[in-house]
Amino acid sequence: MKFGIILGSTREGRVSPQVGAYIQEIANQQSEHQFEIVDVKAFDLPFMGTAEPNLAWNKKISELDGYIFIVQEYNHGFAASLKNAVDSAREEWFDKAAGIVSYGSGGGIRAAEQLRNVLAEQKVATVRTNPAFNLFTDFENFSTFKPGEHMAAGVNDMLDELLLWSKAFATIR
Repeated sequence: MKFGIILGSTREGRVSPQVGAYIQEIANQQSEHQFEIVDVKAFDLPFMGTAEPNLAWNKKISELDGYIFIVQEYNHGFAASLKNAVDSAREEWFDKAAGIVSYGSGGGIRAAEQLRNVLAEQKVATVRTNPAFNLFTDFENFSTFKPGEHMAAGVNDMLDELLLWSKAFATIR
């Protein structure tokens, strides 16, 4: 199976690539499945309704069997760039599973919960376990990702759930 680790932030100075690389490393150690970084910023998506859809984005989302969203919390919510990316595809998301990895001053939990509701509308089932990284304890100077070793257990739990659910969803697609 093939999974996308979706980096939702497009801001300068973002740390989501560091978090995504950490998740990818753990996933590659745990599983024989493919885990690739899918960076929203690289697709240069237009805002919904302002231009033709980005077919490369839709194709990428379609070819994946499941997702891991790297979600940062900005002002108690997730980034508009990620909302636009989710909205830019429709049927490509249907009947798949996703894990959410969040970060922020409170672990990014509010952003993760908002994203769950949006993904449900796209027929994406999100697994329960949500590794949540805190800017004060898992980052140095708020910019260098340095999670504690104990955080890997939560990531592995999330991956176990994601793989199980993704295999089940593959039978109905």
